[in-house]
Amino acid sequence: MQNIPSVDLRDFLSDDPIRKQKFVNEIGKAYEEIGFVALKGHFLNDELVKNLYQEVRNFFELPLTIKEKYEIPGIGGQRGYVSFGKEHAKGRKEGDLKEFWHFGQYVENNPKLENEYPKNVEVLELPNFNRTGKEAYQMLEKTGVYVLRALALYLGLDEFYFDSFVKNGNSILRPIHYPPIKEEPKNALRAAAHGDINLITLLMGAQGKGLQVQNHNGEWIDAIAEEDELVINVGDMLSRHSNNRLKSTIHQVINPPKELWGTSRYSIPFFMHPISEMPLNCLENCIDQNHPKQFSDISAGEYLHERLVELGLIKK
Repeated sequence: MQNIPSVDLRDFLSDDPIRKQKFVNEIGKAYEEIGFVALKGHFLNDELVKNLYQEVRNFFELPLTIKEKYEIPGIGGQRGYVSFGKEHAKGRKEGDLKEFWHFGQYVENNPKLENEYPKNVEVLELPNFNRTGKEAYQMLEKTGVYVLRALALYLGLDEFYFDSFVKNGNSILRPIHYPPIKEEPKNALRAAAHGDINLITLLMGAQGKGLQVQNHNGEWIDAIAEEDELVINVGDMLSRHSNNRLKSTIHQVINPPKELWGTSRYSIPFFMHPISEMPLNCLENCIDQNHPKQFSDISAGEYLHERLVELGLIKK
């Protein structure tokens, strides 16, 4: 397989049961085989995408002294600004060549979760930044809900199995800026090889080379989406919950060729997380004689904390 399969969410949303089942089969098979798809027919319109990129560029072009005002200590980088080189892949010392921002959940009718999650950070210099981020967050979350409904059916679960776990979930929208590279990076990549922590990741900005996915043969293949597509991959939580039936694939963002070092790259992943109480225990219908249980029982909250320590964002 030289590239990642493309699917269309409009098949799943149609009233035609054959088209709906086609989508379920296509996305399920892709996630068993490579863990990545390119998705058309999502809920982000062109104007929102254009506005979001503009606001993100505006933010990262602010002077560092202003950006650093929005770096909030003590919350493991879960909201606001995270400065260049702070995050590293699991098992690596070198910081990734990126800076980023985090928008978090906009909790509805749940005071307990409002207290549990850090508050979103308002950028005072950019009046449209937070509003545009919130709108994109909610459209990506809506898209993710339907993808999880399709995967629930593929796994033989009730279609709405994931709904209550992702409503008010601990999801993160992360606009990333990979700045121009000014000198030979010492063993550092824009984003070193890693698997995502969450249930699924919905990625804006995978047009053009950079993002690579490792297939089952250990080969790196370019994951390049069309302008109107999101790249959506399985995270470790969903892989664990499905007893590795759905694959969380290792991926990386490589440095550009030297002649393009002077250019910035932007990408905007939405990391779809459940509420902390969700049990990630292997699903009974994903365990059989040929597929014994591979993972110990753990909650989503416990697993997230464990991984944030490994990434260097939370100190032990």
